[in-house]
Amino acid sequence: MRLSIGAVLLATALGASGLASAQSETKSRPLATVESVQMSASVERGRATLPLAPGMELKSGDRVNTGAKSRLIVKLADGSTVKLGEQGSIFFDRMGMRDGKVFEAAIFAAEGAFRLAADKFVKSVVDRELSVAVNAVNVGVHGADLWGKSTSDSQIVCLIQGNIDVTPPGEKPFTMNQPLSFYALEGTTSRAVATVLPNRFTEWAMETEEQPGRGVTTRTGKWKVTVGSAKKSSEAFGIYNELRKAGYAAEIVPAKVGDARVYSVRLSNFESEKDAKFVAETLKGQATLGKHQYKVGM
Repeated sequence: MRLSIGAVLLATALGASGLASAQSETKSRPLATVESVQMSASVERGRATLPLAPGMELKSGDRVNTGAKSRLIVKLADGSTVKLGEQGSIFFDRMGMRDGKVFEAAIFAAEGAFRLAADKFVKSVVDRELSVAVNAVNVGVHGADLWGKSTSDSQIVCLIQGNIDVTPPGEKPFTMNQPLSFYALEGTTSRAVATVLPNRFTEWAMETEEQPGRGVTTRTGKWKVTVGSAKKSSEAFGIYNELRKAGYAAEIVPAKVGDARVYSVRLSNFESEKDAKFVAETLKGQATLGKHQYKVGM
């Protein structure tokens, strides 16, 4: 029987709890779960930095980061969805279930573009109390679909639908309830709320949307990239660690080839063959990882 040593180690490190039983669904429901990863993304938990993969659970205090050309989708316990664009960073604070009935979380968007869909049309099995900080701009979410972006010189909050309360630093809060209205803080200057043009909003929205064929992994993805194989487990762990440092959730899969034991290192859960090939070609072009052999298959 094939055993994914890498997956076991990673699950242990992240404290994965497995599937919740029907009898204790509310109490054991994951607070946040990674739905999909494009290219590479990681989580900072305590002193550890670990690669993310579909199905992993996130906890209060986690900070997730995306790399270049990356995307990340996280499903929250209330049914809301958080999307993070490339070179992004989000910190999940005070995330938990109150009295088993109310999901609460404070989300700090430190860098990059993100989207939070917590509107009334999102099916929710619990009540929610969500707040978002786009760097220095605080946002109270009453049930809204919103997009935001934080850079070194500006913060943007764009309401897609619903309503939000926005509090710029040192200013009084105000309510936004008009679809496609946005507020921008440029340096220390607050700009008046305006309406974003449709073509401009399309550009913004694409910053957080997955790009099919560019390294997307999902829970149901069946395609794999075998990076290399070795007769010694130590050699396999060398490749495994290189991939992990690059932000990829590698697995080590031991198997019998005749009378010999072979340890294969692979990346799994790619949504399509094109996604798998894209990552394989990307890694081939890297100085450290380009030396390995890459085989794409199911």
